Amino acid sequence: MKRELGIARCGLACCLCSENEHCGGCDSGECPGTAWCENRKCSKEKNYGHCYECDSDCKKGMFGKIKPYGFTLFVKRYGEDELLDCLERNERNGVVYHREGIIGDYDDFEDVEELIRFIKTGEK
Repeated sequence: MKRELGIARCGLACCLCSENEHCGGCDSGECPGTAWCENRKCSKEKNYGHCYECDSDCKKGMFGKIKPYGFTLFVKRYGEDELLDCLERNERNGVVYHREGIIGDYDDFEDVEELIRFIKTGEK
């Protein structure tokens, strides 16, 4: 885990991303999604560093996927440091962020509250 990379604007965990050897995050100028990322564009227009700073219950862009949506809700409730602490603990305990391509253990959910519980406990 590269904790210093933190959480992307959309809630994805840059700190655990398999691409973090080549990507410095949303604002580094190295993010491969800079040109098309709807969440990056929107948060920049609203002068937010992250989507979790916005009061809207947004479903745009990456929020059509459970992982970034759930991570963003988690941060809204508990804070970014708590999310990073949970992700770091879960990784030490064998939870995998990217198992097959960009799909991993945090993608195995259909209910966002179950995902949030998994983030907190590391147990399915």
